[in-house]
Amino acid sequence: MTVGDELRHRFDGESVGRALDLVGEKWTLLILREAFFGVRRYGQLARNLSIPRPTLSARLRTLVEAGLLDRVRYATDPDRHEYRLTRAGQDLYPAIVVLMRWGDSYLAGPAGPPIVLRHHSCGEPAEAFLACRHCGEEITAHNVTPEPGPGFAT
Repeated sequence: MTVGDELRHRFDGESVGRALDLVGEKWTLLILREAFFGVRRYGQLARNLSIPRPTLSARLRTLVEAGLLDRVRYATDPDRHEYRLTRAGQDLYPAIVVLMRWGDSYLAGPAGPPIVLRHHSCGEPAEAFLACRHCGEEITAHNVTPEPGPGFAT
């Protein structure tokens, strides 16, 4: 069974609902954000997020069970583990960037965004947008039409 199959069996509803069932809780998204920024260790996550340790343990367990993070031993005696994004976890990066962009546009204070993502290739602050892979045009709510897909339940 693939990660996708496992997730479909575990969470009910349509795609957005299933995704939100898994990652829609505040701490889960913040843990993923930290993972994208290179934070891998439990203590670092606890410190950076000021998250209650039982909550952090539960969220990490869920992310590992869902296949978004791998728990990898990096030391023994005592055993120490770090959390690394899987392919499925890495594929959530655009969602985190879009949420950051929206928050920076509508919720940032007068000083501006707290974090800026600098694009390596051009050296400029990244201005991400959603585009069609086929034609490159930006995707908006006004230029797409939802249609039943192969998994549509009748």
